[in-house]
Amino acid sequence: MTNSGKEFTHTAYAYRRTGKKHGRLLECGVGRFDSEGNAHVHLDRTPINGFTGYVQLTPRGVTPEPPPEKPQRPGGDAEEAAED
Repeated sequence: MTNSGKEFTHTAYAYRRTGKKHGRLLECGVGRFDSEGNAHVHLDRTPINGFTGYVQLTPRGVTPEPPPEKPQRPGGDAEEAAED
């Protein structure tokens, strides 16, 4: 698969989990969007441990925002703490 002469305009970041609920984004490649809105991404590395599969594309030079936290499921830690 080749780049076909198109320049990559975005930086790719992969989410690496560092704990049960926490993690951080690591730079892992480049990407671009074509005229139809499809993303083309080249990952030149991925985290070995804790890789969740989440990849974020940001324009070059922009600091990535952390991914949104998943909603609390019923019966999770928050409800158990409230019952004590």
